[in-house]
Amino acid sequence: MNGRAIVQVVVGVLVIGALLLAARIGYDRYTEHYVVERRDDGQAVTKVVAATFARASALKVGQLSGTVQSTASDSRLWGMLSSDKVVKAPFQVDYFVDVSRLGRDAYRWDQANRTLTIDAPDIHAGKPNVDEAAATLSQTRGLFVTRKAADQLARRASGAAQNAARAEAAKPERVAQARDNARRALGQLVRAPLEAAGIAGVRVIVTFPYERGGDTERWDVSRSIPEVLANAR
Repeated sequence: MNGRAIVQVVVGVLVIGALLLAARIGYDRYTEHYVVERRDDGQAVTKVVAATFARASALKVGQLSGTVQSTASDSRLWGMLSSDKVVKAPFQVDYFVDVSRLGRDAYRWDQANRTLTIDAPDIHAGKPNVDEAAATLSQTRGLFVTRKAADQLARRASGAAQNAARAEAAKPERVAQARDNARRALGQLVRAPLEAAGIAGVRVIVTFPYERGGDTERWDVSRSIPEVLANAR
């Protein structure tokens, strides 16, 4: 078998392997999302179908909570079957700072003023959590609401609630509140080990990207944070 034939065989094996892997992934996703698991007697069971653990290094710095009202409508048979749904449910949105992005260059030390400046990444809001199981209101109106229409109304109302909560969390005043709390949280995060090491009276300033436009004065970044703090006594 010449070299060209060997390459063709290898490529063919890789292609077949990729197709089999794609088929397996597709089957697993279909099973996870669409196949109903039942007991031996045919009764559907409540269980966790799939779960994945992911590492995270985000510091929670705030939480927005409240009640959201969402609406949805559906029309079928050329408008002859119209229906709508209104839901009121509690929601929660958490704000985070990714502390894994705080590298060596994120810290600036001013020895003269005993000030530690942290150039933090901006806060980000997590996915809204709308607790539909705790809804205080769920009204569906319509002369005749089919099963498909009811399912569609539920999905649309759920999506509308998510969007409304996400929009509220993104409002400038909400983001400003989260940033203010992030400053306090990051300040406390670094002050605790400083005070435990007997280093008191250090001022901590936290800045975010929107505040750092253009060149800024760089203080002593040639030393690591432990070295800076060791000299802060």
